[in-house]
Amino acid sequence: MNVAIFLAAACLLLTGCSGPQSALNPAGSQASNISHLWWVYFTVTAVVYVLTMLFLLLSVRPRQPRSTNLEPITTPDPHREGRVLVVIGSAIGVTTVILFVLLFADLFTTRALGSLSSVGTNALSIKIIGHQWWWEVQYTDPVPSNYVTTANELHLPVGKPVMVQLASSDVIHSFWVPNLHGKKDLIPGHPTTNWLRATRVGNFRGQCAEFCGYQHAQMRLAVTVDPEDKFNEWLTAQKQEAPQPQTDIQKRGQDVFLSTTCVMCHTIQGTPAFGRIGPDLTHIASRPWLGAGARPNNPATRAAWIQNSQHIKPGVHMPQHNLPAEELQALLNYLDILK
Repeated sequence: MNVAIFLAAACLLLTGCSGPQSALNPAGSQASNISHLWWVYFTVTAVVYVLTMLFLLLSVRPRQPRSTNLEPITTPDPHREGRVLVVIGSAIGVTTVILFVLLFADLFTTRALGSLSSVGTNALSIKIIGHQWWWEVQYTDPVPSNYVTTANELHLPVGKPVMVQLASSDVIHSFWVPNLHGKKDLIPGHPTTNWLRATRVGNFRGQCAEFCGYQHAQMRLAVTVDPEDKFNEWLTAQKQEAPQPQTDIQKRGQDVFLSTTCVMCHTIQGTPAFGRIGPDLTHIASRPWLGAGARPNNPATRAAWIQNSQHIKPGVHMPQHNLPAEELQALLNYLDILK
């Protein structure tokens, strides 16, 4: 069993450390602290494991035949007893020192993880709400009209502290972007906060890390870290209302959206659609994923999702829509301009 665990850890080190969803590929200050602590624990435990295996092999090596003298030993060899006591005492002392080293390493890492909370009002404030099974992301602002709401995507400026306010609308979820920070549970009725600071640009993946129902595995979050100027451009674009339809088929598609059950669950800024049950669709065409990572976001997958989302993500709360082919094509044309 120990050999299997050790080999699994070695495989992880060789193949998984550089991925877009790995705690050992840190892209944030907190993740770097966690990764450093992991390497300390791994190094110490690996050395202990190797030494233990060596002593075990030495203990089972072939020995000289025992003496046929069956007389009991009534007086132990004092030199041998002294060596045994030295070995046992040394092992206890080394073990104690190792445990204290690991204890203080954990303590200092915990203190470092909480250091960002002292930055004050300089931080960017984002609220993330967990739903079954998708993420609602709100960029808050002192001016309510400047709020930005998106779904299943998180954009961050590199180098800037971010206070993430976490809440759940239904069951317990867990917010986890391994490259940026550790896990944080979202418990209904108990809002909490998490602090992030990305240290390099790139695309990463987040995941719900607490089993939250049938589609827990397909509750992903696309995380993009950009330079601050590029992030500000993205945020400014997200504040804009949805583009108005220009062609007849796009106008027909908007009418289909506003006259069906779509309008009861979704919001499109600049239209009468203000549903709060499902994701905000104001800029849906610019998102990389559909259904919180269930499929890549493109016209074909959007059509399949509208017609029968249960086939793609069974158990999801979106109902099936049996739209005529003409209305479906018009709706797809309209959604395609929502960037």
